[in-house]
Amino acid sequence: QILSHTMFHSTSNGYYHFEYTDCDVQGSRWRVSIPNKPDTCTGLPDPVKGTHCTFTCNEGEYLDMKTQECQKCAAGTYSLGTGVAFDEWDSLPAGFISQGINMEFGNMLTNCTNSTWTPKGDHIASNTDECSSTLSYAVSLKQPGSVSFQYFYPDSNIFFEFYVQNDQCQSTDSQSRWLKSSESDWDTHYVQLNSGNNILYWRTTGFSLSSNSVKPVLLKNIAISGVAYTSECFHCKPGTYSDKPGAARCAPCAADTYSNKGATVCQECEKEKYSGIGSGTCQDRPACTATDYFYTHTPCDSTGQTQLMYKWIEPKICSENAEGAVKLPASGEMQTCPPCNPGFFSDNSSVCHTLLIYVMFTECSECPVGTEPVVGFEYKWWNRMPGNMRSSVFSQEYSDTQRSTGWEVAGEYIYTTPGDLDSDLMMLTLTVPGYSLPQSLAKDNERAELSRITFVFETKCTADCRLFFMAGLNERNNALAESWRGTNGKQSYSYLIKSNLTVSFTWGFQRTEYSSDFAKIYSVHITNVIGGVAAECRQCAMDSSHKDSACVPCPPGHYMLKGTGVCKSCPSNTFIRPEQPLGEEACIPCGPNTRSNQARSACVSDCTLAVKYRGQTLQYNFSPLGNITHFQSSPRFTSKGLRYVHQFSVGLCGTEGRALASCVDNVTDSSKEVSGYVCQSVTVPSEVRGQSVVSSQPFVIGSTLIGVTTESTLDHISSSEDSFPADSESDLPDVIFYYRAKETTQACKNGRSASIRLRCDPKVTAMDQVYVPSKCSEGTCDGCSFHFLWRSQHACPLCSERNYKEIVSACIEGIQRTTYVWQQPLRCTGGVSLPAPRVSACVTLDFWLKFGVSVGTVAAVLLITISCYFWKRTRKLEYKYSKLMMNAGEKECDLPAADSCAIMEGEDAEDDLIYLTKKSFFTRIKSFSRERTSDGFDSVPLKSSSGMEMEMN
Repeated sequence: QILSHTMFHSTSNGYYHFEYTDCDVQGSRWRVSIPNKPDTCTGLPDPVKGTHCTFTCNEGEYLDMKTQECQKCAAGTYSLGTGVAFDEWDSLPAGFISQGINMEFGNMLTNCTNSTWTPKGDHIASNTDECSSTLSYAVSLKQPGSVSFQYFYPDSNIFFEFYVQNDQCQSTDSQSRWLKSSESDWDTHYVQLNSGNNILYWRTTGFSLSSNSVKPVLLKNIAISGVAYTSECFHCKPGTYSDKPGAARCAPCAADTYSNKGATVCQECEKEKYSGIGSGTCQDRPACTATDYFYTHTPCDSTGQTQLMYKWIEPKICSENAEGAVKLPASGEMQTCPPCNPGFFSDNSSVCHTLLIYVMFTECSECPVGTEPVVGFEYKWWNRMPGNMRSSVFSQEYSDTQRSTGWEVAGEYIYTTPGDLDSDLMMLTLTVPGYSLPQSLAKDNERAELSRITFVFETKCTADCRLFFMAGLNERNNALAESWRGTNGKQSYSYLIKSNLTVSFTWGFQRTEYSSDFAKIYSVHITNVIGGVAAECRQCAMDSSHKDSACVPCPPGHYMLKGTGVCKSCPSNTFIRPEQPLGEEACIPCGPNTRSNQARSACVSDCTLAVKYRGQTLQYNFSPLGNITHFQSSPRFTSKGLRYVHQFSVGLCGTEGRALASCVDNVTDSSKEVSGYVCQSVTVPSEVRGQSVVSSQPFVIGSTLIGVTTESTLDHISSSEDSFPADSESDLPDVIFYYRAKETTQACKNGRSASIRLRCDPKVTAMDQVYVPSKCSEGTCDGCSFHFLWRSQHACPLCSERNYKEIVSACIEGIQRTTYVWQQPLRCTGGVSLPAPRVSACVTLDFWLKFGVSVGTVAAVLLITISCYFWKRTRKLEYKYSKLMMNAGEKECDLPAADSCAIMEGEDAEDDLIYLTKKSFFTRIKSFSRERTSDGFDSVPLKSSSGMEMEMN
């Protein structure tokens, strides 16, 4: 906890010592004597006036409390004057507190009592499990001061922060408290402190997603300035000394010497023993073996010859006189020099010359008109170390050791030499001034590649070893790009350079047990380097507006005919490869439902597309899903129970100048950020660190949009329907976006890819309902191909006229209404709107019913009247016919004279009804169709009486 009083200083004097009281408002204080034994209360010196509170001592001095004056530290000791230093860690120094914080992961409480910092002699090491461990130190400063310390932070699986809290409980800014990881060297951290009480915190939280062991954070040489004085001097630690009084620090002993604690001089080791720099003991020299020397080549002489030279590894620690020791092989064997590297030429001297022109065999030539040099560096012959490469050995024990025997040239390759210690890191650094694209390559926003470095390497390890490749601004600010563990066969690796700030590249090889393990680099090739050399010429377009016919890039969407400087337009909807566009094969067709951008360097989508499906065209608009969307995988847990998730960011589509999805690493000061269509990072919930969410290990899954289609395979990327079974009630296809990332890794030789399957679900209104395959909870089963299912109502096709129907109401009071409703289940969104209801005039059913009854009644009356009329006429005709037949019966051969066929007035046709022989229905009909004669009577056809039978009633 924060101290509530002044930090007292004391000096021992037998059974009592002196201390100062608190300072009053005037800066005054008293010196009082304090008994070393609580029961002693007599014979103590009286209190005296103390020095003013502003009193301080210089470095190399301490305050003698008896005389209250500064005295020089004796030889063999040192002091910082107004500071304190901690460089011995055999045990936890007084004032330091190490505490493991018990953590609650869900419903499980993890006991972290034993997860503390551990002293290791010359440094202190952090815990390596998932618990959070804090190392703290409280100090009261009389004046503004500072704290500095050295740290080694090699493993990003541990979160490491340093912060300070003062009297006002103000803490260090959260953005500056996270320390940058260091792969190859001790780094120094410096923070200014305010006067008053300050508590310093070093805090770590382990977080390992793999089975590999986690490397701890190491601390040493903690120095605090701003205290008024120190009341005692510190003894020099073993391996260091101070030979004069008043030393502010102790110097390390040279190699092959040693010293004990508080030494004033270093002692020489015995003849058959050795020691390193700053060593407190000497060790027996082992017998020399073949791993204690290496071979190299001398520079080529004027005859094109080089000498094979053997050298002992420096500093030499082995003994040639011990039993079984090997001797250094004889040097001087002459060998033919390898040729100069591409872009260099030799003029029969020992030096390879460079020029920014085309190299043809052994001399330089100007590039022909219409071509330009391909500038860069390519090293594949290793007769001497290139001027912009440096070899060194870093030892965690002696950080100031600089030796040039880390990597040595061997003709066809460069290789690592054996090291002094298993922990030595063999470092090879390449530095370039910057990059510049050739004139024939246009710079555009879609071009991610500024340069590319490619190297061929090989490692051989008997046990465990590791090769690191780092890239950054300089050797001290390099970020790990890739690493390889164990034995690796000869292979090639390429790294894309996207920023002019990446100008330093470092290879580091670390063995763990056997000094015979090695790493070899056969070739290194880096392109578009400022100040580079050229080994070939590249065809380019010509600018007729310049007298010197300078090379210019072809216009966007054009490729260059091979062997000429003529640019020809690519077919529509294609894009050009980022590298030099030569030949029609440089025009790459855009994938389905995408189009080329303005620079014709990539294909983009505007979130709209039309799909032919089952004889109809479905229109889609995914614009509501086009914003940057974040989603997470299901929670996962480490062996200790630490909860973490994989967080994905997606920018589904977009046009020119689109906003890209980004993922960051906020654990270290480097704040690495990657961007693309799809990216992933690992996040730890905020309750772990008490601050914002921790995000780490970001990488891009999709940087290029391949196409948008309903097919389950595109450009060798498959989105299996088995991973996301279709809904039984759905009759719509899934729309799939396909992406690819160019960056290759050791595990993903062809880069990463991603597919996002959009599925129509009208019930989902949220924008982040994205799912991963049930059998691959992290979105991928192989670490290279990622698959996602995005359910949303905005993934449905646009609504059209076929998605609604009309409903016509009954006619009420002469008004009829027509309304429109969506067909259910509705599986569309946006598009057309429902038409407004329509109102129209109509005739009611009552009117037609009344009209029909009236017409029916009239028709019935008319039909009855006609029927009665024809019935009466029929009866009269039958009567007349009967009379004729009766008269005809009197004379068989003569027809009777017709008196009259008409019914005379007063006769009643019904008086004497005669029934004739039965006639057929058609005969009766014919009888109705007789013709009327001109005299006004009806003519009735009669048969002979002999042919008829009449029955009279």
